[in-house]
Amino acid sequence: MKSVFTFITALLFVTIAVAQAPRKVVADKIVGIVGDKIILKSDVYNDILDRQRRGEPVPENANCAIMEQILTLKALVLQAEKDSIQVGDDEIDALLDNQIRGFVQMYGSKEALEEIAGRTVYQIKEDFRTTFKERKLAERMRDKIVENIKITPQEVKDFFMKKDQKSLPYYESQVVIGQIVVSPKASRDLEKLTIDELNDFKKQVESGQQKFETLAKLYTQDPGSKENGGQYSINRTEKQWDPIWLSNAFRLKEGQISPVFKSKLGYFIIQMVSRAGDDAIVRHILRVPTVTDDEINEAVNKLDSVRAKLIAGTITFGEAVARYSDDENSKFTGGYIQNQAGSTFLELGQLDKDLVEMLGKTGLKPGEYSKPTPYTDDRGKKSVRIVYLKTRTEPHVENLKDDYDRLAKDALEVKKQHALESWFASKIPSYYIMIDDEFKSCGTLHNWIQYAAAGNK
Repeated sequence: MKSVFTFITALLFVTIAVAQAPRKVVADKIVGIVGDKIILKSDVYNDILDRQRRGEPVPENANCAIMEQILTLKALVLQAEKDSIQVGDDEIDALLDNQIRGFVQMYGSKEALEEIAGRTVYQIKEDFRTTFKERKLAERMRDKIVENIKITPQEVKDFFMKKDQKSLPYYESQVVIGQIVVSPKASRDLEKLTIDELNDFKKQVESGQQKFETLAKLYTQDPGSKENGGQYSINRTEKQWDPIWLSNAFRLKEGQISPVFKSKLGYFIIQMVSRAGDDAIVRHILRVPTVTDDEINEAVNKLDSVRAKLIAGTITFGEAVARYSDDENSKFTGGYIQNQAGSTFLELGQLDKDLVEMLGKTGLKPGEYSKPTPYTDDRGKKSVRIVYLKTRTEPHVENLKDDYDRLAKDALEVKKQHALESWFASKIPSYYIMIDDEFKSCGTLHNWIQYAAAGNK
């Protein structure tokens, strides 16, 4: 039970892997029990078979590792039910819908998925409803166990000092960086040119001169869908889509193309490929009107005055972001750029190339604000920004001064792991445990097997 924390984290991946095997392919029998929760042989081995079919490497003793993960999940679910932890049906429905959309995207259409699975989408969802609910209950129980775990500066220091000081990791230069972005609006003439262009694309498709996906590959300015002809699998309830874009998509019938419309990202036309209730497959073409030097200069002048206020101290950086920035993402992070893991500590390779180049040219120092600088984002949209360099570390070996936040996070995770291990040590002996002889040679299941033996005496 030395890696409970890791096992719980891995449960997500086990669930998804199992969900990708529509048909049972292993002769079933009960190979484990925790309380009133049973574990089937197929629960363990279908994951391994899926990996083999996908050509992925299967680690040695994978059956032992997967069995331990499932035992851990069942124990957490059992306790969650005893503690009356709730997971709503609407929450599970949203998770299932998201999984199905992933499958539809993978196989190309709802019909293809149903043909491969040998079942309807509704049946697939019902097959995995219990699995998804158990996963969510386990997550909630895990969170409850560790919710009051905190870390002190002394504990962070002790955590660092226990590391092998001769083998500490080496970190490249890192920055904590914020930005205030102004996105100029194009002139009416250039907006009209973009609208006319999209109307022409619409006519070409409707007249049969061109396929929508061909035009999308050639002309869309959305890099996320350019290579697959502008196609996305969407759901009406998903919050990551722009509401205006989503509303225009779901007004369409299958095969229909929308009129040209404007969203915060630019101008669009959308084609409805197929639809089933709140789920749909669509294609779109995004075009962003060209911004001229005149509009860019207006934005520079606006941000010049903002920078003067920042330097004078009459406004804080956070206030300036909230009041002036057009960047939707950084507005919700106080203006600071984050990586995919949600950290504001970024290596230079995680910044956009224009930002790296600007930092190199200006020699910006920690605590300083750059002059307003024009740049182009990954969708080809021209904007102007002020960059605030909060901190910057030089390449270094890990130490308490430069890496305190990172060390504190790691130390907290270790403390949570110990809390989980203590919880399991106190709770599991009180549950009925059964483990089939097939798994009793698994060294990683030693504690579980001991608990099972003690309970059967």
